[in-house]
Amino acid sequence: MKSDYQRIAQAIDFINANAKQQPSLEDIAAHLHLSPFHFQRLFSQWAGVTPKKYLQILTVGRAKQLLAQSKPLLDVSDAVGLSSSSRLHDHFVQLEAASPGQFKAGGAGMEIQYSVAGSPFGEVFIAVTPRGVCKLSFLSNNIDQQIAELHKQWPNARLINQTTETTKTVEALFAGERNIDGPLSLYVKGTNFQINVWRALLQIEPGSINSYAQVAAAVGRPRASRAVGTAIGSNPVGFFIPCHRVLQQSGGIGGYLWGETRKHAIHAWESARY
Repeated sequence: MKSDYQRIAQAIDFINANAKQQPSLEDIAAHLHLSPFHFQRLFSQWAGVTPKKYLQILTVGRAKQLLAQSKPLLDVSDAVGLSSSSRLHDHFVQLEAASPGQFKAGGAGMEIQYSVAGSPFGEVFIAVTPRGVCKLSFLSNNIDQQIAELHKQWPNARLINQTTETTKTVEALFAGERNIDGPLSLYVKGTNFQINVWRALLQIEPGSINSYAQVAAAVGRPRASRAVGTAIGSNPVGFFIPCHRVLQQSGGIGGYLWGETRKHAIHAWESARY
């Protein structure tokens, strides 16, 4: 049985493929083999807006408008974001980078708990260290592959399959709940350049987008758009380090590690709420 997200993803693919024809509610519902009434209700519950409004949000014109209006990520004087936190769903996300020694040790002596959590965009694989979330990926492949990737990133850590309070917190943040106590902490490994790019991404407000060039300028490397794209593609914590908020300068959706359809869905879901 398909999940709500799978139905919405199917609808998004249909809308994208037929955007020039501006498909009607009836057209989209028929493609999903649902009644227009049921589809409208399902879509509005999931996205917070009607399918018609959602179609408007997904257009390239909307993306170009957001790019044109987007504020600078950081002032020049702030360089690469000296602040380690940023607002997200009325909460704070704190990002801490592993020290060179911790990076080299590969997690030696550290316990990492992992599990699967729910989200509006499908299930996510989440891994948590005592210092915070070190990995969050949408489940586009099997869990064994996710565990193998986690082991490759932290080869000397002890991996344990166990649900944690952080898993419940992540699910609550996806749901937009506002009664979470304290910040969500992230603990990541990366080069200095990657860390700076990920910090810059945290400065992009929900519902806003930036281009790769804008992110490059924010980290003091205005000619390094391609390198910025590579760093964004290496983001270890999906959604909460919001690489989905970066589009091509043309307004095109650009690539996304977990699929362009999911990137469309997250962007429009955020746009409808902010």
